[in-house]
Amino acid sequence: MGGCRRGLGLCLLLALVGPGGALHNVTAQLFGAEAYGTLAAFGDFNSDKQTDLFVLRGGNELIIFLADQKEPYFKPRVKLSMKSLGVTITSVVPGDYDGDSQMDVLLTTQAQNHGRDELSVFIFWGHNQTLDLNHKIMLNRTFQDEPLVMDFNGDLIPDVFGVTSDSNKPQIWIGRNLSWHPALETQSKMYIPHSHAFIDLNNDFTADLFLTTSPDSQKVYFETWVNKDGNFSGLEESKEMPSGVKVIGQSVFADFDGDGQSEHLLPVCEDKKCLKSAIYLTKLGLNQWIPILQDFRNKDTLWGFVSYQNEKPSKEISFPITLHIGDYNMDGYPDALAILRNTSGSNQQAFLLENVPCNNVSCRSVRRMFKVFWELSDLNQIKDAVVATFFDIYEDGILDIIVLSKGHSSEEFAIHTLKNNFEADAYFVKVIVLSGLCSNDCPRKITPFGVNQPGPYIKYTTVDANGYLKNGSAGQLSQSAHFALQLPYNVLGLGRSANFLDHLYVGIPRPLGEKSIRRQEWTAIIPNSQLIVIPYPHNVPRSWSAKLYLTPSNIVLLTAIALIGVCVFILAIIGILHWQEK
Repeated sequence: MGGCRRGLGLCLLLALVGPGGALHNVTAQLFGAEAYGTLAAFGDFNSDKQTDLFVLRGGNELIIFLADQKEPYFKPRVKLSMKSLGVTITSVVPGDYDGDSQMDVLLTTQAQNHGRDELSVFIFWGHNQTLDLNHKIMLNRTFQDEPLVMDFNGDLIPDVFGVTSDSNKPQIWIGRNLSWHPALETQSKMYIPHSHAFIDLNNDFTADLFLTTSPDSQKVYFETWVNKDGNFSGLEESKEMPSGVKVIGQSVFADFDGDGQSEHLLPVCEDKKCLKSAIYLTKLGLNQWIPILQDFRNKDTLWGFVSYQNEKPSKEISFPITLHIGDYNMDGYPDALAILRNTSGSNQQAFLLENVPCNNVSCRSVRRMFKVFWELSDLNQIKDAVVATFFDIYEDGILDIIVLSKGHSSEEFAIHTLKNNFEADAYFVKVIVLSGLCSNDCPRKITPFGVNQPGPYIKYTTVDANGYLKNGSAGQLSQSAHFALQLPYNVLGLGRSANFLDHLYVGIPRPLGEKSIRRQEWTAIIPNSQLIVIPYPHNVPRSWSAKLYLTPSNIVLLTAIALIGVCVFILAIIGILHWQEK
């Protein structure tokens, strides 16, 4: 046990206190009687440095639960009803779309008499932490699928990317100047439901564009458009889906093996009914798919992914096969949450997929694999789960779990929140990158924390407890469609090493024609700290500022107690010796 190297007294204290149960249900403390609806997004709406929850109810009402200091810790403070417009809300993407450093809210909606391939987009302008039905813009084109929110032109104001109803090629709606432009010269047809992403895939700290395309109903291709000097001018790589696959899920990205580069993870089914499921890994430049999870059997029960039902009634939400990524045990290797179905029954549950060392030949080249954590008591008790994702409930750097399940009512999901009490002596660094449109001179003295900035890339290097070099990286808000439920920050696990981070790098997108990479480095970052990076001005990285907030962990408190105990013991010995000399 790494922590026990610090001394016998500390080990005794650790043994007495212990990490407790792995998960603890805290739904009542967080929501009271309001724990129902469809969780659609996260964001700091009122700029108080605490993440709020964006929840849909009744198909046409958005409710923002603001974080509070008193129970229940999330209260439904902001409400926006679209009932009068006769539409169903299909997704929510918070962000600052006009560059005033206040959070706006993008909603995609579907008219009740239209199909899923005709989505309208509304943006409600945030003003003094409120939303007004009359203070909005409706984009004058409809989308064939939910759009990707990205920073196409590198001005750190979110833009809206997707294929519109009047064109076969992707279009981009530019934030702030509110204008349409052709996005890419591509003949590829986009796959629906897509899992496009805006994330650095070639290690230059500038977000690239990843697309899921489908030339026909049988095959899916994954295209990488590398950002060269602010321009997505050429297709770098096109990779066909793994052979023998019949159903593909949503592509997700994570630094799976801790080498400092993001890998592409793909959940799949090898038959139409998802009786045989798997997760594959690849990355830019790797010409193969590596299986990192194929064993979905628990004792005598075979589990599998829940396939996407595109034919469901328009009011009923269907979730694609999705992995939600987060470092549950803070060991530096990202884990995942997935919904699995009992293939011989009807029950479906949320399961933790733990990132562990590889123990078979097929994944040896990446050294890591997923293993299903079958027994996690409070998580296992939630039946008919439909979505599970990570969230730092108490803003303490430890990723907790939120699960949506059927059962609250015929039309609403129940919300369950599980506190993570796992690995009390592991360390982390939590990083959020703001828009950097202003620093201390924001208009109307706005605090620019609630902006949900897509595109920044974070990487660290440090030395682990055994003296080996350790890397980790993550992209911020790389995906926005089909309930990606990504957090506006990244929590990077450091394992049980309490060493300072030698280097922490942050990079942001750059505009067309700019050749120099926008990246800044910070050194000697204290573990268990939250770093708020303000990249202002954008083109002068050495002037960027970072606010550091420390989060004392149990191990720090126990170390302090042990240290005080040792000091008292030494003072007692000195006192006794002094008394004997008299």
